[in-house]
Amino acid sequence: MSWEYLGYLASALLVISLTMTDVTKLRWFNLLGCIAFTFYGAAIGSVPVAFTNGLLALVNIYHIIKLYRQSKADTKKGLTFKLTLFVLLNFV
Repeated sequence: MSWEYLGYLASALLVISLTMTDVTKLRWFNLLGCIAFTFYGAAIGSVPVAFTNGLLALVNIYHIIKLYRQSKADTKKGLTFKLTLFVLLNFV
């Protein structure tokens, strides 16, 4: 496989990520693009490309974890609010 194709794939993933309106999908596509660029940079011997995209992949992982934790917290808050509302409406 020509490493050039991996570079094109990585570029396509990054472009696709920037078309997403959902932040979680954006982060996932961007993460895949960064990982592909990290491998591409390592394959062609370009330390700056591999290093920068490796760091960006870590940043994306951090934000993906943060998004999922926030989503869980919001779900718990929503259930607590609904339960409180249910109790108030039915027993008051």
